[in-house]
Amino acid sequence: MESPEGAEVPVAHEVETQRYSDHHRAPGTAARPEIGPRAGPGGGRPGRRVPEVALLGVAAGVAVVVGRDGTPAWQVARTAVVALLAAATWRWIRRATGASRAGIELAAGLVGTAVGVGIGLPHLAKAGLHPLTVAGLVSLGGGLALVLTGGHGLVRSVRSWLRPIVVAALAIATAVCLLTLGQPIAATNVPRTAIGTTTPADRGLSFEEVHLETSDGVALSGWYVPSANGAAIALLHGAGSTRSSVLDHAAVLAAHGYGVLLFDARGHGRSGGRAMDFGWYGDEDATAAVSFLAGRPDVDDGRIALVGLSMGGEEAIGAGAADPRVCAVVAEGATNRVAADKAWLSDELGWRGRLQEQIDSITYGVTDLLTAADPPRTLRESARAMAPRPVLLVAAGDVADERHAGQYIQAGSSGSVELWIAPGADHAAALEALPEEWDRRVAAFLGRALDPEGC
Repeated sequence: MESPEGAEVPVAHEVETQRYSDHHRAPGTAARPEIGPRAGPGGGRPGRRVPEVALLGVAAGVAVVVGRDGTPAWQVARTAVVALLAAATWRWIRRATGASRAGIELAAGLVGTAVGVGIGLPHLAKAGLHPLTVAGLVSLGGGLALVLTGGHGLVRSVRSWLRPIVVAALAIATAVCLLTLGQPIAATNVPRTAIGTTTPADRGLSFEEVHLETSDGVALSGWYVPSANGAAIALLHGAGSTRSSVLDHAAVLAAHGYGVLLFDARGHGRSGGRAMDFGWYGDEDATAAVSFLAGRPDVDDGRIALVGLSMGGEEAIGAGAADPRVCAVVAEGATNRVAADKAWLSDELGWRGRLQEQIDSITYGVTDLLTAADPPRTLRESARAMAPRPVLLVAAGDVADERHAGQYIQAGSSGSVELWIAPGADHAAALEALPEEWDRRVAAFLGRALDPEGC
């Protein structure tokens, strides 16, 4: 007899028959297996075990990230918190069902994917099979598995006409998570960049191998080209590079008689310490460079400047504000180190800029949790604090953000900041695009700032 609702009566009958047979089976006869799942939450089915196994990979990656900074006690405490959260999430996944379970899986998967993208991929490209690489890739695999299972569960939990909207929302959530979590993880877990094979000798310059020590005990390695005019410049490279990348700039500066100190930022090249791609350790590194130059017999008192590219330019501005021994700063490609450096976005881009500012606030807030370095003050505030000591900003004509950032920094100072927008230049490549103009402008600026009378 068929039910009006179309229920599958034959299956129900089969189950009842099985129960009757089991009740009346002969002694010693094995019971027939039940038809249909009867396992409790978390299950028994192999497919339901995939998220639980994937969660272990995510937990391992997150533990590596949070356990790398701070004192041993603080590292243990943070790792223990991760273990507790992972255990709680594992229990929720086992007990939850439907959309609730899918949502938990998705959230855990986004964290794992961000950790994997921030650590696994960059370290694989630069360091090969390093323990951090393995931890990152395991987290990435677990994260992607959880994103797929969780996303699939959420899509199936809604009506068919809503599914395209849910898919779009999941894509946006993934992108935001990678920006606000993946970027801070990548910036605070930087693979070491090896120094190049070229030296100042390849540019026809005599130099010395030198070693510096920062106020927090990090050993920095560098080259020093002695001064011929009594003035000297510390040259700061960008993120993901080393002193080898600024040899052309050193050659131009040395041709004007300046002493030039090229050194590897911490965690780069042959320097010790841990790298930080937002340049939050820049004040300590640059101050050590200034102290080295101040102690040189070939450098006159009060005739020291900083020249930096990209991250190095941002570090130079911050260090110039913090150290009165710095007479002048040339910063090329400097845009931002903290969220407030992008306060110009809302004026330029309207609602899109305001949205980006909110995302940046989360990004840099997460960064602060992942590093022992203190967030620096804004570039605009630092440039203003340097006054009346001058700053020359060099912005790439082909990079709109550099132009906007330079104008914003300049607007905060009363005449002490110059801005040169180098037409046709890419990021930190004005010397390459316009070698004669770069030489003329930078040499003239430094010649005024490093006058023998001192700053």
